[in-house]
Amino acid sequence: MFEVFATLSIIDYLRILVEIAVLTFVIYRFYLAISDTKATEVLGMLFALVVIYLLCSALKLDALTSIMNIVAVPFMMLLCVFYHPELRRAFSSSFSRKSRLFRGQQTTGDQIDSILNACNILVEKKRGALIVFPRHTDIQSILDSGTKLNADLSSTLILTIFDHDTPLHDGACVVQGGRITYAACYLPLSEQRNIKATFGTRHRASLGLAEESDAVILVVSEETGAISLSYNANIYYDLSSETIKKTLLKLLSYRDVLPEERQKQEAGEGENA
Repeated sequence: MFEVFATLSIIDYLRILVEIAVLTFVIYRFYLAISDTKATEVLGMLFALVVIYLLCSALKLDALTSIMNIVAVPFMMLLCVFYHPELRRAFSSSFSRKSRLFRGQQTTGDQIDSILNACNILVEKKRGALIVFPRHTDIQSILDSGTKLNADLSSTLILTIFDHDTPLHDGACVVQGGRITYAACYLPLSEQRNIKATFGTRHRASLGLAEESDAVILVVSEETGAISLSYNANIYYDLSSETIKKTLLKLLSYRDVLPEERQKQEAGEGENA
């Protein structure tokens, strides 16, 4: 075995190192993209299948090995068909250009309170709303479909946007940091077939974007008055304001959720000063 390595040249060693580095990078990026999503189930099943196959081969269980050789490809195809929304989101997140607006421009607790205040008023008025919070994945195509605002975030502006008498109410508004950057953005509809029949277009649109990106989408139902969140290819229906605030702070507000990290950051800035 060691004699093989002795025959390798420096170029061969460099080639092996490059291949290992590239493979490690791809696997790492893919893992980050699918973590906390249903796509992890696919990897788990594939890993279990590989382990069983290797055990059958090592134990010379020829019958089982032959059966697995026959069913392996159809099984993998079924997994890809069944989990294709999650896998598509994973690949999109892995290789898409990253947004620079997430780090350092988090939505604060006070700003989330303003958003929730507007949502509760919209519920009373029986109005619907779609509010998108981009994170890391680039959603420029979604932004390009809307109207650029770049205005300070406020309850009044959100109520104005989703008023039926304004041309911006049809679509989603986008909140980045403490600003409403776009309105009237069109979101892709989810292709899932097991969505509840009671979910309308807004819920399907929010889930569609959650399948294709790591954005968080807040939905106000015009029919039922339920306020929901969509993220990680899932929709969490009819949540309380307290639950929504905690979830948004966890997903969007680095400084509000991790005060100890904020103290470390401020201490570091003091030392640098």
